[in-house]
Amino acid sequence: MKWIQGRLTRIAHWIRTASILRRVLVGAPSVFLLVILWSVSTALLAPGTDPVTARLAEWGRNHYLGSVITSLENLQYTFNKPKVGGALDSATAKQLAADAIHYAEKIPSIVIPALPGEGDLKTVYKVNGKAAIQVGFLRPDQQHTSYLAGVAIMQSSLLRFVQHAGFSEPGKLAKLNSTDLLKGPDLIGLAATFNSGFKLKDSLGGYYQNGIFIKPLVSGKATLVIYSDGHVDVGSWGSEVSMGATVASARQNLSMLIDNGIISPHLNESVLQNWGWTVKNAHSVWRSGVGVDAKGNLIYVAGNALSVQSLADVLKAAGAVRAMELDINQQWISYMWYPTTVTGEMKTPVKLVAFTRPANRYFSQSSRDFFAVYSRSTTSP
Repeated sequence: MKWIQGRLTRIAHWIRTASILRRVLVGAPSVFLLVILWSVSTALLAPGTDPVTARLAEWGRNHYLGSVITSLENLQYTFNKPKVGGALDSATAKQLAADAIHYAEKIPSIVIPALPGEGDLKTVYKVNGKAAIQVGFLRPDQQHTSYLAGVAIMQSSLLRFVQHAGFSEPGKLAKLNSTDLLKGPDLIGLAATFNSGFKLKDSLGGYYQNGIFIKPLVSGKATLVIYSDGHVDVGSWGSEVSMGATVASARQNLSMLIDNGIISPHLNESVLQNWGWTVKNAHSVWRSGVGVDAKGNLIYVAGNALSVQSLADVLKAAGAVRAMELDINQQWISYMWYPTTVTGEMKTPVKLVAFTRPANRYFSQSSRDFFAVYSRSTTSP
């Protein structure tokens, strides 16, 4: 009798266990779905001005779906390639010609013959009456003749540069003693702002700011360095630029596009150790890059229909002797300058090119790091 009771007890236990297991198995997908929805909603409701598509892509890259996101971006590109050939639309061509100043300061045209106003440098920001920021526009190559790349040349002797961390990239704002937006004192003497590089895990490099290494700096990688006196440099880490007591920040992104005045011969090769899991180098998409000329002035380039090769070509045409790629994708690229009235009051910011984000993007919390440029005639924020 005891044997029968024992058997019945064990059978009842198995039944209860099976029932619990069945409920877990049935409920697990629902729990998993709720966790995913909670995670995605957190990303969608994060502060800042990042558009929904960018937030979803970022969520995917942060959850081991980077290769999937990149594959989808490459697939999308096959159906939305930029136009080949053709001319600038009439309004753009008219504006380019209207802005023509025909001074000696001119960027050599890549596409010959040059259009009226193409490559002419226009002063958009002055410091003590001197040209501090000049902008110009070039068609990037012989194929994409209906597009213009924007060029901004910043005079290092008149300007100083500051790195700002984003609340997500790299995060740790308090530790870095940095802010993810510009307000109050940060607006005094503000001349320009521009985007930084890839997410750190995709940049193949490191990040250093205010004495803190968020990610170790990698020897040989392209690096934008800001020094304690506010001047800036771009170079290969460990040789052209290196750590020292005066380094305020160092942001790495991929490999050098231009070094010693020579464009890298490997730009069209999608080599993991140089370019990471990103949109293919030969794809002509929205890209940005930065370099320095022989005098140490900073040159920023951005635009649509740019391959890595044509980005490097425009940077070199603008005078860069060392240069690196920054972020890509219309949703992440930003360069704007901040004109002022005669009394020094800031007017509406002006975009260099027609990227997606608002011109006051960095007046709100930024998920990614960025750079601010100031007049040297003002005190540090």
